[in-house]
Formats: sequence, C-alpha cells, structure tokens
Amino acid sequence: MNAQCIMICSGKGGTGKSTVSVLLGAALARLGRKVLLIELDSGLRSVDIIAGVYGRTVYDIEDVLCGRCEGSKAIVPSPLYPGLSVISAPYEGGAVEAAPLGRLLMAMRPYFDFVLLDTAAGMSAPFTAAAAVADKALLVLTPDPVALRDGKIVADRLLSGGRPQSAVRLVMNRVTRESFGKRAAVFDLDECIDTVGAQLLAVIPESRELQQAGAQGSIPPPGDPAVVAGQAMAKRLCGQRVPLTF
Repeated sequence: MNAQCIMICSGKGGTGKSTVSVLLGAALARLGRKVLLIELDSGLRSVDIIAGVYGRTVYDIEDVLCGRCEGSKAIVPSPLYPGLSVISAPYEGGAVEAAPLGRLLMAMRPYFDFVLLDTAAGMSAPFTAAAAVADKALLVLTPDPVALRDGKIVADRLLSGGRPQSAVRLVMNRVTRESFGKRAAVFDLDECIDTVGAQLLAVIPESRELQQAGAQGSIPPPGDPAVVAGQAMAKRLCGQRVPLTF
C-alpha cells in the first residue's frame, strides 16, 4: 500500500466538514479500502463521537506530533465502520506543524489506502500543515454566498502553490431543493462551481438522520440519500465512473 492523502477543509465553520470526513472514510472502508482519518481541529474534537470511538482514545494527534508516542499507539479502529481507523484531536491546545505531520504520514502510508486529514475551518495552522503534505484537497461548502466566497479564498490559497486544478475538488454539503432557484441566494450548482473555481466532486443532501447518527455515535441508515451520495463520492475517488445526481 501507499496511501493517498486527502485533506478535507472548508472556509467558514458549520459546513459539516467533519461529518463529511467520517462519511467519506466509512464509504471508502465499505469499498474494501483501509482508511486512517486524522482529526487536526485541536480543541474542537468531534470525529471521535461521529466515528464511534468516543472514550476509546488514549493518545491524540498532539501526543504523536510532539513525540510523546508513536503514531500506531494513537490509532483507534472504529467499531461502527470496519476498515476505518481514527487519530483524534486533543480537547484543547496542540500545535500542528507540517514537518511532524509529514513524518507521521510517511510512517502511515504503507499501511493504508487512504489517509484523510480533517482540518480546522479557515486557514489556520492545521490547514497550512495539511496543505503542505496532502496529495489532494476536498473543499466542503454549503450553498450560501458566505460559504462560497470563503471557499473561493481557500481554493485560491490551495492552488497558489502550484497544486494542479484537478487536486482541489468541491463537495457541496447540506443541499436541499430549496437551496437553489430565482428566489434563493444561490441560483444553481453552476454558480457554486464558478464562484469557487473548483471541479465538483459530490453533492451531499441535507439529512437529519445523518446528523442525528453523528451526534449519537451510531450508524446512519444505509439507504439515506446522504449516505448514498457519500458512497458515490468514494467510488469517484477510487476511479469509478459514477454519475453525479441531485
């Protein structure tokens, strides 16, 4: 194995980035891939609950990056999604720098098919460190003007270092039929793509069931439209040709 490293980022907070990170990791695991999800949002840990590893974490990403433990000791397999493992963020504090994150990634690549980096919202230290080591970036946004404007800024930053356009992909999350139209703040998906300047990878519909499952640390219904969309997103990342529907 030689894991592909994908950072999951956003402009403003509240776009559902961490939920999408777990959704994608679980979907890739269902396809038979070994996935490591590393949460970098220090002080705002949530992936542990969504992935069902709450209360099982002994060491977190700060312990690894500071050299207090080996990366393997911080890995916790998800009891909800076989094939998905998690390294959680600390509850508070914790610096994230590119050099130690890069060393961790180098150590983990041989043992996984995908390493997902759930960054903090915006372009703080976790974003900068992840951008320095990731192969690709997924930009998770909601269909509103503020999220799209901030997403454009993030996309421009990602592309400014010479990263190819194909390595930055757009994921529109929490989308409803009412999100678009003449009376909506955003007319259609094309406006989202044009505003951000990134190719669309997936459209994840709003799902109360997915949000409830994440809050409770349980598995969402497999037929839920958001779960189905997440599975299609994972297949596209694995090179399968799957129609984009909404």
